[in-house]
Order: sequence, then C-alpha cells, then structure tokens
Amino acid sequence: MGRTCQPARAVLAFLCALAPLAGQEVKVLERTLPNGFKVLLVERHDEPSIACGWVARAGSANERPGITGVAHLFEHMMFKGTRTIGTRDAVRDGELNRKQDEVMKTVRGEQALLRERLRRGEIQDLRDPAVRTPRLQAALAELDTLVKAQRELIVKDELMKLYGQAGGTGLNANTTMDRTFFHIDLPANKLELWAWLESDRLLNPVFREFYSERDVVLEERRLRVEATPTGKALETFQAMQWQASPYSWPVIGWPSDISSLTRDQADAFFSTYYAPGNITLILVGDFRADEAMATVTRYFGRIPGNPVPPPPVTVLEPPQGGEQRLVATVESMPFVLIAQKAVPAVHRDAAALDILSGILNGDSGRLKRALVQDRSVAVLAGSGFDGMKFGGVFRLYAAPVPGKAPEEMEGLLLEQVRAIQEQGVTDHELQKAKNQIAASMYRRMDSNADLRDQLAEAESAGTYRDFLEEPGLLQAVTREDVQRVARAYFALEGRNTLVVRRKEAK
Repeated sequence: MGRTCQPARAVLAFLCALAPLAGQEVKVLERTLPNGFKVLLVERHDEPSIACGWVARAGSANERPGITGVAHLFEHMMFKGTRTIGTRDAVRDGELNRKQDEVMKTVRGEQALLRERLRRGEIQDLRDPAVRTPRLQAALAELDTLVKAQRELIVKDELMKLYGQAGGTGLNANTTMDRTFFHIDLPANKLELWAWLESDRLLNPVFREFYSERDVVLEERRLRVEATPTGKALETFQAMQWQASPYSWPVIGWPSDISSLTRDQADAFFSTYYAPGNITLILVGDFRADEAMATVTRYFGRIPGNPVPPPPVTVLEPPQGGEQRLVATVESMPFVLIAQKAVPAVHRDAAALDILSGILNGDSGRLKRALVQDRSVAVLAGSGFDGMKFGGVFRLYAAPVPGKAPEEMEGLLLEQVRAIQEQGVTDHELQKAKNQIAASMYRRMDSNADLRDQLAEAESAGTYRDFLEEPGLLQAVTREDVQRVARAYFALEGRNTLVVRRKEAK
C-alpha cells in the first residue's frame, strides 16, 4: 500500500505544481493613452460581461499630517456626481458650493479661536456646542441652510441608478494605504456607458455635499473604530508600529483632520493624484481589444494629462530602537498579536515570507497544531504576511483558552518560529504550502471580477507583471529560503506586540 501511495503523492504534487503555471497564462494587453492613462485588457469570452475598474495610486500613504483621511474621503466624493450627473440645476448647484466655501472661511476662523482656547485650557471640547461663539453659531446655521438648498437639487444616487438600469452590478470603491479602487461589472454591450460615466467622473467632478460628507465619514469612523471593542487598540497599535512611515495613521484619517479638510485641499489632492498618469484602467471580459481601446481612447482621451507627476513617497522607516509593546484592556476576547517589520510586496523575500506563513498558518499549520490541537492552550492561532507598497508586516496571533493569559501565548508562538530558524522545514511542508498558495492564486484568477481586482492590487504595489510572475517566484522558494527569512525578520528590534486583556465586568 505504501509503495502504491508514493507515486500517487508524486503525481498529485506534480499536478498541483502545474496549477499555477496554467493559472498564470493570463494574456494581459497593456496600452498607454497619450495623456498617460495605463490600460490593461484581458479578453475572456466565457460569458457576455465585462469586469471594469480603475485604480488611482492614491491611498493614505500619499497624505500628510493635517489632511489624513482625504484619500478615503475621495472614495466618497467620487460618487457625488458631475456637472451632468447628480443634479437638476448645475448652475445653481455650483453657486451653492461657492457660498458654502465662503461661509466655511468664517467657520474655520472661529474654530481656530476655539483651538487656541483649548490649548490654553479655557475649554475642554471643540465639538461642544456650548463653547461656540455667536459668530460660529450663525455661520453654521447659514451653512445648514445652504446644504438643505443644495439637497433640493440633488438627484440622489443617479450614478448607481444609471448603471443599475443598464444591468450593472457591484458598483463600489475602496481605499487602502496605497490606492483607491473603483469597480463595477457590466453586460458586454455596456462598455461605452462605463467609459462615458467614468471619464466624466474624472473630467467633470463636482464635490457637492463636501462639508456634510465629512460628517458622514466621521460617523463611519465612529462605527468602525470607536464603537468596536478593539478598534482604538488596533489603531493605536498601528500608530506605534510605524515611526516615520505614513502607514502610521489610519486610512480613514484622524477625526480632527477629517473635520478640518477644505475643498481647496481636496481639489489639490484630486489634481495631483487623479491625473491620467497616476491611474490604471482595467477591463476583463467579453470584448475585442481593438474595439475596447477605441472606446476607451474616445472617452478617457478627453482628459488632460498632468505634466507634473505626483510627488514620490521618499520617507524610509528607520530601524526600531527596540521591542515595542502595547497592552490594552477592552471588552473583547483576549489575544496577543506579534507584528514583525518585514518587506514590501515586490521585495525578493516576499515569496519566501508567504511560504513561511503558509507553513505556520491554517488548520494543519504548525501554530494551530501546537497551540490548539496538541497543547490545548489556545482557541485559535495563526499567521499572515502583509506586503504593501512601502513596507510589510509578518503577524503571529493567538487567543488563549479560558484560564490562560494572552501573554502566555507569546512564547509559544515564537517557539514555532524558533524551531524553523534552528531546524528548518520539511520537504512535505514546503510543497504543501506551495500547493495551497497555488490553489488560492488560481481561485483568485477564476472569475473576471477576481482577476480585475488582483490586477488592481498588483498595480497599486508594483505592476501587473509582479502578479503574473508570483507563481513562478513561489515555486522557486527553497527550504533554505524559508529558514533564512525566519532568521532575518524576527529580530527583537523589529518586533511590536499587542496584548489585549479582557476588561472585567464591574
């Protein structure tokens, strides 16, 4: 029986190794418009639809203190319409925007006075209505009147309705540290509609409801961060990890920055980062490339290029002076999270770190086997490598069983890494991790939408070619590579540890 199983295993391993090779046979046609737009086209004629999207290399890493959250705010503002979409009277709408900007000058002046009073200890909370000056109160009342007048003109969600009437699904956008991505799936015969609507969003945007939308984002922040048991702890932990990198602030931004953003600052961010040379258009689905390019050129070619490229992110994260720890007590399941500074997604060690995580993580990974199944000290344990554009983090985490402290998990997690540092990994572990990652990558290329999303992610951290080369890089990782990165990226000086203890009921 044993002799018959060995060839079967070898065949299975061989077939699994072939899977990523088949998956990477993605024929991406790359073109660049004269104004700078990069266009990626992947023809797939399995179904009569097209996954459409565009990614702006504009994330929170492109912000600076004082305007944190502006990239995410633009994710919202780009759905507010254009001169022809989203309003019943574009002239009156523009007039109301200008009046709101004038009133906001008074608001900002009065808020500056309040910040000075706060600095001197004369008031406790800028947001307290009781501390407002009469001039500020009057300006806010006037702003409210203008906002209400503008809302009378708004055709709410007109972009979504137009796409919906055309059979579009999945209209959405999201923002990360490195990019903002807008996408939708459409019937194959609606490509021209997409090209018109999306180019109009870039050519003629109107940031209506700008000031009230800041309040929407603040409420989103309250729900996602401040009202969750671990939201503040995780946000503080992120800020602690990164000293110089713009990854230190949250994508959604700091509350004081969000509430202070001006339309002028937003306009400057848009003209810098939403210019053609900073955007990649992506189409995956049922079209002919030459016809699609003609449509894309006709509409997106109207947008003037910006001869000045966005300023590069030049800051480099300095070495930590030592291990950093944060201990939080919240109403949550206790857990420990160890974050080791690592490398960007396109770094040559990224593939080996992915394999290392594959060996440690998962139901049959070393961490779960050791902490959950063998020793029964944790209810969950795992790991993950997150490579971004300008840096990366390798994470280990575990949640203890009742009666155990989260601190007790730290040594047990690191013990598994130390074993790999000293003894390496087996051929079986290496091949299994490769097969699992290859299967995951294949699934990520299965649907048109998934492939579009993967190309967008690759374009935000590097280029789509990095994504196509990833299977080969993973297959080339050796046992020695895994042991080497385990030794290289787990130094105490690069370690940040979050310990979350359960808050006892009073």
